[in-house]
Amino acid sequence: MRILLLVTAFNGLSQRAWCALREAGHDVGVQLATSASDMIAGVRAAGPELILCPFLKDRVPAEIWQHWRTVIIHPGPAGDRGPSSLDWAIAERAHVWGVTALQAVEEMDAGPIWATRTFAMPAAPPRKSSLYHGPVADAALDCMFEVVAKAADAEFEPTPADQAPAEAPGARPRPLMTQEDRAFDWSDSTERILRRIRAADGAPGVRTEIAGLPVFAYDATPGLARHPRPGALLGRRQGAVLIGTGDGALWVGHLRAEKIKLPATVLLGKRLKGVPQSPLPIGVEPETPHAYRQVRYRRTGRIGWLAFDFYNGAMAAGHCRRLLAGLRHAAAQDTEVLVLRGGTDAFSNGIHLNVIEAAADPAGSAWANIRAINDVCREIVTCTRQVVISAYAGSAGAGGVMLGLGADIVAARAGIVLNPYYEMGLYGSELHTFTLPRRVGEEQAQRLIDDRLPVSADHAAMLGLVDEVGPRHPEAYTQWLTDLAERESEPRAARRRRQAKARRLAAERVPLEVFETRELAEMSRDMFGDRSGFAAARHDFVTKARATSTPERLRFAAPAPVTRIAERRPAVRPAVPLSA
Repeated sequence: MRILLLVTAFNGLSQRAWCALREAGHDVGVQLATSASDMIAGVRAAGPELILCPFLKDRVPAEIWQHWRTVIIHPGPAGDRGPSSLDWAIAERAHVWGVTALQAVEEMDAGPIWATRTFAMPAAPPRKSSLYHGPVADAALDCMFEVVAKAADAEFEPTPADQAPAEAPGARPRPLMTQEDRAFDWSDSTERILRRIRAADGAPGVRTEIAGLPVFAYDATPGLARHPRPGALLGRRQGAVLIGTGDGALWVGHLRAEKIKLPATVLLGKRLKGVPQSPLPIGVEPETPHAYRQVRYRRTGRIGWLAFDFYNGAMAAGHCRRLLAGLRHAAAQDTEVLVLRGGTDAFSNGIHLNVIEAAADPAGSAWANIRAINDVCREIVTCTRQVVISAYAGSAGAGGVMLGLGADIVAARAGIVLNPYYEMGLYGSELHTFTLPRRVGEEQAQRLIDDRLPVSADHAAMLGLVDEVGPRHPEAYTQWLTDLAERESEPRAARRRRQAKARRLAAERVPLEVFETRELAEMSRDMFGDRSGFAAARHDFVTKARATSTPERLRFAAPAPVTRIAERRPAVRPAVPLSA
């Protein structure tokens, strides 16, 4: 079927839907909702049999839904309406929530229903972004495939919204959640504040005041404190600040004062004078199992587990240094296998563009950031004391994809999406000119870099980008990953694999340092010379500027066939060195 995705942005769920529908044999194109006239013109040019809207904040023009079957994927159960569905579900402690596929009509979220799914809400307050990328996205994908199947049935008629059975208690039309609805006082309970902030995580955050500064708060985690003064700054750790509440304390990891969301300690800066540091080095047990900590190490028998979880997958230089320290600690242990596992929301998305944009010297900050993340990549590539497994539990983009490719085994969770290419006016580094062609071959490496298209976990396995794909459910993936690590930890087999890796590295004709030097030479021109518009692209990204047009590569036309690297005449040196 010829299916057009009409979306506000091509990321997250939109990319997952694009990958899944294409792999199911459908012809899939994308039209960004840049303006009503662009949407209408794009749909006319595409001539789709079905329009799906998995992530659309804008109203569909009547000229579209009156002439083409258009189905909206709404992140709420039947009966729910409004733009803040997930926010209300989290804030009001819904036990069951859902996703509805409904036909576009004049009134938003009021059209006849094509498909519904429900799921149990977590008992603890989830981050809105985690809920969206997890159960909501899974339910949405199920709904989309049901819609496609029904669209092929000429006899099918969707169910009028007022005749659909209620599937989730409390589902009803509700307005946009305002800052007044989200408001809290620091004297409130920790649970209430946590729920308010997490219901707004991602966007728009919750307006509050910290250290006398009006801010929007994000990224909250329960902390420990005895009889604190509500609102008082009690400590700081790894970019977060500990703030007293009515019955305890809360770590707040990110804040926004104006347009740019930043680690809390970066934004507060000199206002933190006198606030004690609360360091938690690798190898030191935290106050509680769920204490605020971005990098954690534990050992189970012959396996070392190094878990890292950076907000939105963005890694500033400080994050990279913490992860590097964790890697070196893990590599120094007498284990057979080292599992490097990223967060469930995101494995990594590479360098931290927000921190770079806010720096007094953005070019210098970017340079320090890329050097720091390269140190992590080099540690992974050259580790021969353990069999290294990179576990992509969450999606990854740009340098974040390349980060784990130097491992002996790359193990992805089903349903994640990888974007193994660079944009933002950057050539890219992370030793990708060494690792990527050794995984997929030079020609395919060049194709991935040039085409700039998302890749599903299953497709990545077919290409050789990843080695294993585990179950979608996070707990099932954890058990599957444990079983994989156990198999690889058999001492003799692990020793053979490590020795083979050491021999391969020793036999490389071009030293690893040469690959990095070449990449950094290109990156220096992008970061300091701004030859490809890094500054403007970065600014648009961090300020969430909307796209003004749909990239041609996302339309229905197939990507151009790959040509051999030697035949190209690129403006920038090819991603794969010709001499490698």
